[in-house]
Formats: sequence, structure tokens, C-alpha cells
Amino acid sequence: MDCVLMAWFRCLTSLRTNLLAGLIIWSIGILVYLLYGYSFIFQHYLDQIAGLKKEFGYLFSAFSTSLFGGLVPFFVLRLKGGVPLNRNIHWFLFFLLFWAFKGVEVDAFYRLQFFCFGESSQFKVVVYKVLVDQFVYCVLWSAPITAIFYGWKDADFKWSRLVLIKDFKLMTEETLFLLFSTWMIWIPAVAIIYSMPENLQIPLFNLTLCFFVLVITVAVDGQENAMAG
Repeated sequence: MDCVLMAWFRCLTSLRTNLLAGLIIWSIGILVYLLYGYSFIFQHYLDQIAGLKKEFGYLFSAFSTSLFGGLVPFFVLRLKGGVPLNRNIHWFLFFLLFWAFKGVEVDAFYRLQFFCFGESSQFKVVVYKVLVDQFVYCVLWSAPITAIFYGWKDADFKWSRLVLIKDFKLMTEETLFLLFSTWMIWIPAVAIIYSMPENLQIPLFNLTLCFFVLVITVAVDGQENAMAG
């Protein structure tokens, strides 16, 4: 119970940041959804991206997710001075490879959702996919794995220094913190993603992920500067 309360308290302390990120991400997602439905030119360009996704499959997902979820955040952190000088290469490779793998993983999961529920954007189908995504996949796999690997990075890539795998209470708290933060922003976001055609779901996921990381990074930086002032 203490783990739940501590994770929830940590999440509340960054509530403004999460809400800011959420509002921007939801607005972008809704805008993309509406433009795709009502703008022939916009639809044409997105269909070209969908064509690339269909042609290259998992390779597209690995490359695009490592770019938007890994490399962009890495270089933003580096510009902010958030990357240790003696760990530039290590962190670069971590962000590149971890998010390339996540891209393949998310693509495979979206395909599984398509197999189970179909491609329909009907409200009922979208709800089923969102529930499985956020309360099965995230709870049982995505959040714990992300907590472990980011903890490994912060432990200087030494498993022996990774406290999370030795302390179940701490592991639970970190996972719950990730889950609470994820649910605040990503439940509406993935509802929009699952409303798009199958081959556009990964590109929209990448766009959402990129803006999520950038907004969080800028917002946290602003909060730190305000506290320093």
C-alpha cells in the first residue's frame, strides 16, 4: 500500500507537467485524425507514410521509433547537459537500441490487437484495444521492463548496482509511477491511435511519443529553472 501511495504522490508532483504534455499530445492527435479524414492533401501524404510502413514492416517501426523515441530525446538531453560527459556513447547506444526494440515490440502488439479485434474504428473496438493496451500490456510488460532498463542505465549499465531487481517494493513503486504517469496521458492518446488505419498507427505512435518526450523535457527544465530562481 505504501508503494501505491508513494508512486501516486510522485505522480501528483508532476501533475502540471503531465497535463501540459497531455493537452498538447491530445490536440496534435485529434488534429491529425481530423485532417486525415477531411483533407485530401494531408491524407495523401499520410498514405505515403503508411505505404512505407507496409513495405518495410518491422524495419520501419524499429527505425522510426528509435529516431522519435530514442535519438531525439537523447540529443535534447545532451543539449540540456543531462547526459554525463563520459557516457555519451553508452547513452546514445542505449536510447538507439532500446527504442528500436520497443518499436518492433509495439508493432507486434498492434498487429496482435488487429488480429484479435480487427481494424474497425468503432467505439467498442477502440475501447477493447485501449483496455488491453493500458491495463494488460502496460501493467504486465511495458512498464516493468522500461523501469528495469532505465534503472540499469541509471546504474551505469551494471546489473549488480541495479537496486530495482533486488528490492520488490522499489520495483513496484517505480512500475506504478510509470503506470500512473502513462495512464494520465496515453489512455486518450492510444484511443486516437487505434482510431487510425493499421499502417498509420505506428507513425502516429512515434509522433505522439516524440512530442511526449520533448514536452516533458522542456517542462521539467522550466520547473528546475524556476526552482533555481
